[in-house]
This record gives sequence, C-alpha cells and structure tokens, in this order.
Amino acid sequence: MSLYNLGLVVLGVAILAVAWLPSLLKKFPLSYPIVFVGLGALVYALPLGLPSPDPITHVEFATHLTELCVIVALTGTGLKIDRKFSRVRWRAPLKLVLILMVVSIAGFWVVAWRLAGLSLASALLLAATLAPTDPVLAGDVQVGKPGEGREDNVRFALTGEAGLNDGLAFPFVYLALALLPAAVPVVERLTDWALMDVLYRLAAGVAGGWLAGKVLSFLIFDLPHRIRINPEAYGFVALAVTLTAYGITELAHGYGFLAVFIAAVTLRAHERSHEYHTEMHEFTDQLERLLIVVILLLFGGALVRGLLEPLTWRGVGLGLFLLFLLRPMGGMLTLWRSRLSWPEQLVISFFGIRGIGSFFYLAYALNKQAFPDSRELWAITGFTVLTSIILHGVLATPVMNWLDRWHGRPTTLELDERAEAEISR
Repeated sequence: MSLYNLGLVVLGVAILAVAWLPSLLKKFPLSYPIVFVGLGALVYALPLGLPSPDPITHVEFATHLTELCVIVALTGTGLKIDRKFSRVRWRAPLKLVLILMVVSIAGFWVVAWRLAGLSLASALLLAATLAPTDPVLAGDVQVGKPGEGREDNVRFALTGEAGLNDGLAFPFVYLALALLPAAVPVVERLTDWALMDVLYRLAAGVAGGWLAGKVLSFLIFDLPHRIRINPEAYGFVALAVTLTAYGITELAHGYGFLAVFIAAVTLRAHERSHEYHTEMHEFTDQLERLLIVVILLLFGGALVRGLLEPLTWRGVGLGLFLLFLLRPMGGMLTLWRSRLSWPEQLVISFFGIRGIGSFFYLAYALNKQAFPDSRELWAITGFTVLTSIILHGVLATPVMNWLDRWHGRPTTLELDERAEAEISR
C-alpha cells in the first residue's frame, strides 16, 4: 500500500508539473519532455522500491501503454489541421512519408545490416522503428489549435508527416517479422506480406478511418438537435473517435494508426469552423499529456536501470547517422525544387523528431516474436529517442522563432502574449 501511495504522489506531482511547465518554459530553449525524463531518472535512482521500468520484462504493458498514447496523439493531430486534404495542399507531408520515409528505412537498413553488423531482420526492424517521426513529442514544431491560424508550411508539413507515417511504417515492421527464420518458405512469406500487410492492411486502414470519420461526423453534427450529443460530452466524443476508429480497423486487420488519423482529419473537414473541434482537441491534448507523463517517467527510470548498458559505439553511430545525416540530407533532397523556401526545407528536414511511436513499434514486434539482439535494439532506440528529445527540445523554440521572424510574422510567444493581454483587458 505504501508503494501504491508513493506512486500516486509521484504521478500527481508529475501531472501538476505538466500543467505548469509549458507556460514556464515557452520563453526558454527547453521542452518539458526533457524535464520529465530527468525526473523519471531521479525518482528511479532513489531506493524507493518502485516497479521495474524494463520494457523487455514488461513488453506487453509497454506495447499497450505506448499504443494508447500514440492513437490519442493521432486524434489530436488530425483535429488541429485546418488545411483541407488534397494532393496539392498536402504535397509536402505526402512526399515526406511516401518518399523520404521509405528511402530512410532502406538506407538505414543497409547501414545497420552491412556496416553495423545487425542481422537482416533486426536491422530492418530498427529502421522501421526509428524512421517515423513522432506525433507525441513534436508539439513545439506542429500547428496550433483548430482554427487558431498557426499553420505555416513548416508546421503543417511536420504535423501531417507525423500523422501519416505512424501508420505507413507498419508494413516494414511486418516485413522484418517475415524475414525471421520460419518453417514457411521465404517466398510464401513475402507474398503474404505484399498482399496482406501492404495492400489489404493499408486499404483497410484508409477505408476504416474514412468511414469512421463520416459516421461520427453525422452523429455529432447532422442529427436533429433533440437527439444530438450533449455539447458538454464532446471531450468524450474525441475519445470515442479514437477508440472506435482504432478498434474496428484493428478487428478488420487494418492499420489502426492510419485509420485514427484519417478519421480525425475527416471529422475535422465536417463543419470545419465549429467550436466543438477545439473542445475535442483540448480533451485529447490533456489525455495525451497524462500518458506522456507516465511514459517519460518510465523511460527515465529505464535509463538509470540499465536500458543503455548494451549500447555499443556502432549503436551510437547509427542513432547519430539517422538524426544528423540521413534525415536532414534525405529531407533536403526530397523537398528540393519544391515551392518551399530553403529555410523551410532546412527546418523540416532537421526536425525529424523520434519518440513514443518508436517505442511502440519495437515493443510490438518483440511482443510478436523474438529478435536477435533485442536488448541492443532497445538500447539503440532509447539512445536515439533520448538524443532527439534533448537536441530537438532545446532547438525547437529558437529555430521556430527564427523562422517566424525570417517570414516577418509574430512568434508563437508573441501571439500568446497578445492573447493574454486581450484577455486581461
């Protein structure tokens, strides 16, 4: 019981901090995820007898906790995008997902396999795990709340990319599983992967998300007023969108991540200027922050409890290669000759933030089958995510402020100060 009460105290303090820290830190080049990883490390360094945060020992718990956090974040991400979907308007995020992510996975796979010495399947799993950018920890470089107007090219591209690639990286995770030794011939496994894991699951994810978004839009906005959902419950409606779209699509063996994001975008397109979109987004944002607190505390605890012990210099090199070379150079080449200015291309290419989604993919695959060097895979992933949290967390505010000033528009901080001044009047 004392351990339980201690856990409540730690969680309560952390939740209070996540409500308070963003407003305190917005003037400084520091993000709250850095603080919570450090807090988790501090708490677990003390002899308090807390449960083990090892993601391999508790792989099923790690899978479902990170899964829930990502799908809630994807709903919030889809709801806050103001721009209507079309191939022209969404050209930048589509290129980042369909070209840059695929090329990044292929390039990282080859380097991890041929140069770093990982097995073929493990190298591909690591590539698929680290390739997607994260919708959870990238709030400082994403668009603002629904209808707020803070949707420039850079923030929109990074937001759209984070929403789409968490579903589109899944086929490569399944390909890594298919490459493990098995009794079934490899040709048969690859054929099944192409038909089921690529064609069917992607189609089911898109169709399931679109259908869920349409049905929920009708229930929310188009029913007569006398039977319409109570406006006070719109936060719960956002959670219903998340769980329904994800659950139904997964039951149909489609990609639930993709379905959740598409459902949220479809819902956002219906009655685009309605104030309930803001209410739904606010609820998902609060729930997402609660889940982030738990995950980052456990991540900090895992770091001090030996998560990085199997890390070698080749693992360090792989993480730095992805963050400092492959993503930035690949992004610049992908966006070359686009309508974006060179500072916009540079910022988009650099801020390929890794985070909770990477934890989920790795936990999911290891929960399905045993991979060689699983401890090393977790160490490399943990190092890469930690480096991304620190690097991008420190640089996000000054870089985005620089970009806003370069375009001659007010920074996010200046807009917040103006809004606070208006409220105080």
